[in-house]
Amino acid sequence: MPNFMRKILTKLSNYDSLSYEEAYETLYGITNGMINEAQTIAFISAFVMRKITFEELKGFRQAMLDQCKKTELSGSANAIDIVGTGGDGKNTFNISTLASIVVASTGRKVIKHGNYGSTSVSGSSNVLEHLGYKFTNDTALLQRQLDENNICFLHAPLFHPAMKNVAPIRKSLGIRTFFNLLGPLTNPGMPQYHMIGTNNLSVARMYHYLMQDGDQDYTILHNVDGFDELSLTAECKIYGRKTEKLIYPEDFGMTIINALELDGGNTIAEAAVIGMNVLENKASSTQINVVVANAALAIHTMDDTILLSDAAMIARESIESGAALNTFQRMIKIY
Repeated sequence: MPNFMRKILTKLSNYDSLSYEEAYETLYGITNGMINEAQTIAFISAFVMRKITFEELKGFRQAMLDQCKKTELSGSANAIDIVGTGGDGKNTFNISTLASIVVASTGRKVIKHGNYGSTSVSGSSNVLEHLGYKFTNDTALLQRQLDENNICFLHAPLFHPAMKNVAPIRKSLGIRTFFNLLGPLTNPGMPQYHMIGTNNLSVARMYHYLMQDGDQDYTILHNVDGFDELSLTAECKIYGRKTEKLIYPEDFGMTIINALELDGGNTIAEAAVIGMNVLENKASSTQINVVVANAALAIHTMDDTILLSDAAMIARESIESGAALNTFQRMIKIY
């Protein structure tokens, strides 16, 4: 593909955008090792310099989905994925992972898709692995986890084997790339519901337009101060199939919090301690509140007849009663 890549890189150097077909073919070539490392780095770097377009994102996403190991799980029609794009530079603790466990503990199905952190200290895979969760792509085992515990975790490298050619490059670059945008859109378990956080309003809109083309239900969110999750530090813009509005901490029966209290620490071990403190109901009220709020928005995404304030009470009860901790303890024991 040398001639093809010269054409693509020339277009990008001229600040031209790629068509859906060009984006699809390029990513397919990169993930299959058909494009050399130097050209791959040049390609990825070009998108660090400018925003991705809708057609490019759509093409990249389809190339990823066409190569992934699809996992058909009974119950996916009633399941949700809670995930953020990452790359917001806020170094928060693993809020979406904890919110996923809380939602599962309320009796709702969760098919969580995640990976090691590429721009943060601890991604969802880092903290779960540290706490004893065993990754698998065995469909029967994942189905058992979902049936018995309402949650299973799909570790991205096991389902997107083509990404092995890109992972070292992403890690060595250590900066946010367009691959951060693809993870939330490429869950191989294909849950019906999605709650996706973005750190950029234009990306949130693109996700909204992209998800509108499908038949899955969703909430796309962007905290206006740059968090890729509902942080309670300011109002939050949300998009759904039937809604577009701002929501506020008051909608959950809460108040604005200090962003410094969401820090995830400097190591995976520190992030894991925070996570366990939340599940054991020993964390600060701020840490617990932000997990409760994210879980509440996920519950509302799955059933919009439940008010955010009522969903928050459901989520909080699951932590205070020990249900969330029990769900996690069973989660790491079901192999």
